[in-house]
Amino acid sequence: MSDHASDFVLQAISFDTLEGWKDDDPSGLFEVMRRCRRQISDVKPYRTGSLGLSSEDLLPLLHAAEDFTPSSPSAARAFFETRCRPFLIRRKDGNPGFVTAFYEPDIEVSERPDEVFRFPFYRRPDDLIDLDDANRPAELDNSYAFARLHDGRIAAYPDRRAIDQGFLEGRGLEIAWAKSKVDVFFVHVQGAARLRYSDGRIGRITYAAKAGHAFSAVGKLLIDRGEIARADISMQSIRAWLAGNPERVDEMLWHNRSYIFFREAPAADPEAGPIAAAMVPLLAGRSLAVDRMIHTFGFPFFIRSESLTHLDHGRPFRRLMLALDTGSAIVGPARGDIFTGSGDLAGERAGTVRNDADFAILIPNAAAGRFD
Repeated sequence: MSDHASDFVLQAISFDTLEGWKDDDPSGLFEVMRRCRRQISDVKPYRTGSLGLSSEDLLPLLHAAEDFTPSSPSAARAFFETRCRPFLIRRKDGNPGFVTAFYEPDIEVSERPDEVFRFPFYRRPDDLIDLDDANRPAELDNSYAFARLHDGRIAAYPDRRAIDQGFLEGRGLEIAWAKSKVDVFFVHVQGAARLRYSDGRIGRITYAAKAGHAFSAVGKLLIDRGEIARADISMQSIRAWLAGNPERVDEMLWHNRSYIFFREAPAADPEAGPIAAAMVPLLAGRSLAVDRMIHTFGFPFFIRSESLTHLDHGRPFRRLMLALDTGSAIVGPARGDIFTGSGDLAGERAGTVRNDADFAILIPNAAAGRFD
């Protein structure tokens, strides 16, 4: 079934036993599914994860969604009930799944640097290359998907510290400059941002590539060093600690050697979500980042977290979502990142999500028999 078959199993269940399913309204997913169908059919299929589900397996569901407009929440649920079978993702170590959340920050920027706007967002450098098994040097771990090609030699790309200290200066790679190194860092973590220029223009950037080094969580470092209690860790508490310890900001940020490069994205409709890895706009509250080494973009997941209540006005989080993005920290079969939207309020919602959750994947009927 999968390269990760020793780590988890898929357990066939029924929609009747999918707790919270009957209260959900997945009506908003159909336009996103139509966009996924166009991406797969007109541009290119999504990469197949090790679970073995392909874009081809997904297409019957997406084609059925093409002309379907649900008349009610129950009609929307019935669409999936008749065309899919739910499978609970069970980790063999017995641990539950886990969700965090991400958002699209709003960042005030300048198109030119000055004494206030000093911290750049960089485009992908031309000496950064994609790695695969054919060109990866023996000294670079399999986790490296990118490296530097220089004078005919492939080696690890300089890390966050080297880039912050000027490695890329003078190459014309800057998209815009922000006021705060911490703001830039958190955009790296989120993978996208809306840029607000002083003349009123709104730009957009989204992930293009990374330097290749593994992601190291600053929050974990602060916990390990006793700076913030595990129970109190959140984006907000990390920001507060960095603001209160300006002389240690570089030390903490450089611990995460991973560095993200961006591309400018269309900003025609700033109210629409950012276009992420699946190349369709993210829908707030219904888009999920998953481990793309295991899962394939476009597939529906029903996420249930009894302890996650602040996203649904005090009620447990129980929603059907589409896998539309990925991230360096999203590793494992039952690991997800919920997109909460754009702007400061979305950031407040996202920053405190760290919750156990159950993951059920909905597999179209024709492919579901392979997993019985």
